[in-house]
Amino acid sequence: MTVKQPVTEVIRKRYSCRTYTKSPISEDQQISLKSFLSENLTGPFGTRVRFKLTAATAAEKNDLKNLGTYGVIKNTPGFIIGAVKGGPNNLEDFGYAMEKNILFATRLGLGTCWLGGTFTKSTFADEIRVEPAESIPAVAAIGNIAPRRSLIEKTMRFGAGADNRKQWETLFFENMFTCPLSNKSSEKWNIPLEMVRIGPSASNRQPWRIIKETDNNRFHFYMQRSKGYKTRNSILFGMADLQRVDMGIAMCHFEMTAVDIGIVGKWHFEIPNIGKIPKQTTYVVSWVGKE
Repeated sequence: MTVKQPVTEVIRKRYSCRTYTKSPISEDQQISLKSFLSENLTGPFGTRVRFKLTAATAAEKNDLKNLGTYGVIKNTPGFIIGAVKGGPNNLEDFGYAMEKNILFATRLGLGTCWLGGTFTKSTFADEIRVEPAESIPAVAAIGNIAPRRSLIEKTMRFGAGADNRKQWETLFFENMFTCPLSNKSSEKWNIPLEMVRIGPSASNRQPWRIIKETDNNRFHFYMQRSKGYKTRNSILFGMADLQRVDMGIAMCHFEMTAVDIGIVGKWHFEIPNIGKIPKQTTYVVSWVGKE
């Protein structure tokens, strides 16, 4: 009997892999992944998303060159392309659903790398047959992990501080933003929160901030923007609002971990009254757990 790998192990194991072997993804892995993609069609806010696994072509690899360092990928045999329709929380839903794909691929033993960029008018768009109301906020490189990382990948990871994460007390709070949440006070919720903390994000900016209400299981998710980051990416690269995508990743990690360890709850949208909110910070959603 095959024992399902705990999601905490999958999240800890997964990293942004930019160096792959030249061997193709096995037929069994492709079948499993395509089946998962075909069923992963919505996010918590209800936006429709769709995904396609495609073999890497020379034209697609050329499209990545416009991404600068984001596009430094070696030997990838394939990509997961995703398209999402417009809507108030479409990018959060996209990030949530794409991260589910990536964690499933990790369970299959495959490497992945998020690639945010300008894909709506590209070979990727042609491959998935993007519709007029849709956009492609990101794609994911996917393949068999090479035994050794390339020198370029090592240099990039070091320069970006890819393995560094913000401290617990700068991300999680109790009742209001002026009261850091203690690791001990959150008890069983330590695990889902830690899985959010170590999650991937664009340029490792980690925009998620979470407030827990005392004596109940309500967690309010906020996005704290990096000043100028959205404008820079939009003007220079034509990118989507990647920090909203990051919030979807955080939601995915929190929910999947909570479910995996037996905690029941649901997403709820109701802006809480928590007092003064820091600059560049906006409410996204709340997780309400059953008592």
